[in-house]
Amino acid sequence: MRTLSIGLLAGLLTLGLTGCGTTTGERALSGAGLGAAVGGGAAAMTGGSISRGAVIGGGLGAAAGAATDRDDIDLGRRRYRY
Repeated sequence: MRTLSIGLLAGLLTLGLTGCGTTTGERALSGAGLGAAVGGGAAAMTGGSISRGAVIGGGLGAAAGAATDRDDIDLGRRRYRY
């Protein structure tokens, strides 16, 4: 049960953070990096293969980042000026 909870939490965090970027390529790249980090961390905490967790997380993160577009995630209006 704990492994499932950690996996679901990692997946939700990865999906939530894939909106970092303005182009599809940037979102896929940031999603891959975040997914690999979360996947590797979750595998380390659960005693699994860290490299396998990182590869799976990176693939899922890249897919989620590429599947989103700029209108899917609204980060709000910018409240500052340069």
